[in-house]
Amino acid sequence: TLNKKNLLVTLSRYKRVINRFNKKKEITYMIITTTENIPGKEYEILGLVNGNNIQSKNIFRDFTQGIKNITGGELHAYTEMMMESRNTAEERMIEQAKKLNADAIVMVRFNTSSIVENSSEVHCYGTAVKFI
Repeated sequence: TLNKKNLLVTLSRYKRVINRFNKKKEITYMIITTTENIPGKEYEILGLVNGNNIQSKNIFRDFTQGIKNITGGELHAYTEMMMESRNTAEERMIEQAKKLNADAIVMVRFNTSSIVENSSEVHCYGTAVKFI
């Protein structure tokens, strides 16, 4: 369930993303949740919104991560790549929702897949809604 603490974390995270990506420095708040319902809110469905990103590391990083794969442990460069890719996909989803004048995105999900060797796609999708 969505509680006040989770909501504040989501809004805070979105504010940081906007500050980093939005050239106009316009701050917009949007509730993003994996749940179907937002406590205390009724809404109408606007439609599906999604964003994706396909990303790979350079050949030097692939080589060093290959060595790390032999010795064991976390592959930090790939972990960082996936976090960047997830943030980009989420930001693209939010931009689609803003174009629909949505107040929130519910039922958010992430999928990952490998497109070609040493690259990864992150797909983020959810349902854009408008409060009534």
